[in-house]
Amino acid sequence: MSAISVQRISRLWGATRAVDDVSFEAAEGKMLVLLGPSGCGKSTTLRLIAGLEQVSGGTILIGGTDVTELPPAQRRLSMVFQSYALFPHLTVAENIVFGLRVRRVPAAERALRLKRVAGLLGLDGLLSRKPSQLSGGQQQRVALGRAIIAETAVCLMDEPLSNLDAQLRLEMRREIRSLQQKLGVTMVYVTHDQTEAMSMADQVILLRDGRVEQDATPAELYARPATVFAARFIGTPPMNVLTLADGTDGAVVAGTAGPAVLPSGGAGLQLGVRPEDIALAGAGGLAVTVTTAEYLGADSILSCSAGGQSLAVRVPGRVPLAPGAPARLAWPKDACHVFDAHSGRRRDNIPTAGVLL
Repeated sequence: MSAISVQRISRLWGATRAVDDVSFEAAEGKMLVLLGPSGCGKSTTLRLIAGLEQVSGGTILIGGTDVTELPPAQRRLSMVFQSYALFPHLTVAENIVFGLRVRRVPAAERALRLKRVAGLLGLDGLLSRKPSQLSGGQQQRVALGRAIIAETAVCLMDEPLSNLDAQLRLEMRREIRSLQQKLGVTMVYVTHDQTEAMSMADQVILLRDGRVEQDATPAELYARPATVFAARFIGTPPMNVLTLADGTDGAVVAGTAGPAVLPSGGAGLQLGVRPEDIALAGAGGLAVTVTTAEYLGADSILSCSAGGQSLAVRVPGRVPLAPGAPARLAWPKDACHVFDAHSGRRRDNIPTAGVLL
């Protein structure tokens, strides 16, 4: 049985459909990430699961129980918000056990749970401090502790790391993932950061304009994006998506004379190739002009132009190519992703033999 089952839920504000017929299942003991750009409906979806927003249509089940009409307190879940929402006048210990105190959990059990949670999160030496005496990362641990101490089977997190700097985000996402696996809780985690989604999730729900764009594992989302939107949302730099045209020997990159990148015609198709799958090539490659070259240490990102279309290339180390320099590019046939130019959907029925090697 799924820990959470979301069945065709919608949330309307007047004519605006913030969440539009969204369905997915969250497996028990796994981490599901709701991913997407700002305004895609991911936080609203989370709030609908929590009961903080009322659904306009659809059903939500938690542990097999229909909770669609239940208030948040009866849904048996915990939540970590984007803002830490700590009480400034209470100590760390008092903040963590606040919910237990409200529910009148006996003092002895509160103390036992507090000791266990403080040990898990490394807060043992901070329990007597006030939130103003803590760093951002420490405050986030306190907010996590308040959710964990409730000992619910489901935990919801709404962009909990967005207020932290890059180094702290890296450390905290490792801690959250480790805690989720150690405790065996089902976690639904909202983020716009693809790195968080790819490094933490067992399952990713990619949302766009209130609808599910793709429901997949991180590996599948990267290797087999269902749409152009999914292809370009995942990956840094994003996947190159090139418009194709019919050529003499097959499909060519529109605006160029070749070589052929697909053995059949290219009208109405787009070709996706990730920057890391492209290499500098010899005479047989696609002719491009380098527009910029960014050296990042371990590798370089080349921005190139081919037939008026832009594409990025990630190559190892430093590349001595100045803006305006000519180059040729190649990629293996299994690196090709073909999309319908009109719908943006993936086309798996197009042969990829005969692409550049």
